[in-house]
Amino acid sequence: MDYRVPGAVSNGETIPAHPGMEKQKEEEKNQTLERGHWNNKLEYVLSVAGEIIGLGNVWRFPYLCYKNGGGAFFIPYLIFLFTCGIPVFFLETALGQYTSQGGITAWRKLCPLFEGIGYASQVIVVLLNFYYIIVLAWALFYLFSSFTIDLPWGSCDHEWNTENCVEFQKANASLNVTTENATSPVIEFWERRVLKISAGIQHLGSLRWELALCLLLAWVICYFCIWKGVKSTGKVVYFTATFPYLMLVVLLIRGISLPGAMQGILFYLYPDLTRLMDPQVWMDAGTQIFFSYAICLGCLTALGSYNKYHNNCYRDCIALCFLNSGTSFVAGFAIFSILGFMAQEQGVPISEVAESGE
Repeated sequence: MDYRVPGAVSNGETIPAHPGMEKQKEEEKNQTLERGHWNNKLEYVLSVAGEIIGLGNVWRFPYLCYKNGGGAFFIPYLIFLFTCGIPVFFLETALGQYTSQGGITAWRKLCPLFEGIGYASQVIVVLLNFYYIIVLAWALFYLFSSFTIDLPWGSCDHEWNTENCVEFQKANASLNVTTENATSPVIEFWERRVLKISAGIQHLGSLRWELALCLLLAWVICYFCIWKGVKSTGKVVYFTATFPYLMLVVLLIRGISLPGAMQGILFYLYPDLTRLMDPQVWMDAGTQIFFSYAICLGCLTALGSYNKYHNNCYRDCIALCFLNSGTSFVAGFAIFSILGFMAQEQGVPISEVAESGE
């Protein structure tokens, strides 16, 4: 019986590999070539950054800091970051890079019993797609509405405004703007122009054609961003991942230059250590990590699968995780400096301006 291992070297000669093994390796090589790779490291980094950095960083994180003790919230946040966020982030990325498979087949290749994890993550992704595409449609509606000399949400002179509409920045100090009936033109534009909220669930209302067209446009844009795989996605992210940072820098510079900005920043950072005794604070920190790091969605596995096999994904993951959390921290300064200005202009406490970011 021949106990020699195929592909090994014996007495100076190489033992031929088993034909089945050669065929399997050839199939895996062809599959990798068909999937393709990122053209360079920057495309991968920008793609992941564009995936994980969004509204969860710009608005939700600062709000959770305010809600859960200001600077004290960083303690549970950092604990969950180093014990859950970074390890799972690295696990999913390395799994995709090692197997060169997507969010479902990567788990199947690792262990057929784990295939259900991949399917569960895809169910979550489908539900999130319906949620985020609506937000994009709203954003497009606001974008198109802003192409006017006077912003439609800046005054109470439009057909959708009610008699209760009050322009707070122009309100006289003697005017009682704290009544329950007073509403801002921003809120009325949102509720009565964008959404056109009906009186109740029993009144369906008419189809919002403008929003429907914005929704269609959002789907079309998403399609053309991914229709050629990494070839198209790798080019789109040069804009989609960098432009938000440019806007964040502009917002930060403008925000900290406004009167009342320092009060807003102090409100954002002031630590209330007694809040650490509340279990809800720790729950919010954990959910924020999983939410903002796009963990358990399969997208990190899919994006990592286009890396080269010997890519240093550990270094990439560490850099991306710190970039994500750093963006959240800096965004807090931009948001709360503006909230401090708004509170000073309206003559109300910052706590009344900083409404729920969830």
